[in-house]
Amino acid sequence: MRDPRFADTTLVVIDFEGLTPAGRPAEPIEVAALALRASGRRLVEVGRFESLIRPPADVPVTAMDTAQTGLTAALLATAPPAAQVMAGLDAHLSAPPYRLVAHHAHTEAGLIAHQAEHCPVLAATPLLDTIGLAKAVLPGLGSYRLDNLLGHYGIPRPADRHRAMPDVQVTAQVLELLLAAGCATGRWRTLLELDMAAGLQPKRLTPAVPDAEQSALF
Repeated sequence: MRDPRFADTTLVVIDFEGLTPAGRPAEPIEVAALALRASGRRLVEVGRFESLIRPPADVPVTAMDTAQTGLTAALLATAPPAAQVMAGLDAHLSAPPYRLVAHHAHTEAGLIAHQAEHCPVLAATPLLDTIGLAKAVLPGLGSYRLDNLLGHYGIPRPADRHRAMPDVQVTAQVLELLLAAGCATGRWRTLLELDMAAGLQPKRLTPAVPDAEQSALF
């Protein structure tokens, strides 16, 4: 793309692995991010970040969680807490503008929103969803799950699929192919057109409204 705004924007492909306790928001247990910049017809890596995250003491790591990710309670027990990890990731975002890129970006947006106090830059960054990009250039594919897109493009499924960095790396490969396909068909030429096709604004949590009767007592 010959759009100066796109050329000046760093694309940060991001993925979380998380726990989903009943009755409360998902808790991240791993995050990875890959920063990419356009260079000619390619996306070039300019930075990366990854870390395990220790979940709260009252959120167990179940056998199903371990079967999905390979991460155990013992392994996560020595990891830094979410506040420290998210602040560390945020500190790397010092040269805007950025776009976060994720597969099913609504999930990442929700996790980030619940950690916003620790990562204000990340929490204010717009997102691009590779599902939206795929639907724009691959209509009728049937399933837009990441594994299906890997199969469509002949990208090998990583052995440690459902770990954050391997998922980020294959999502980055899918992203590059989707961008090229959209450019080839004239589907997009600018960052604005990408935003229109698959953009997502940062998620804002709605503050809890106090009960009127309870508030009247104090």
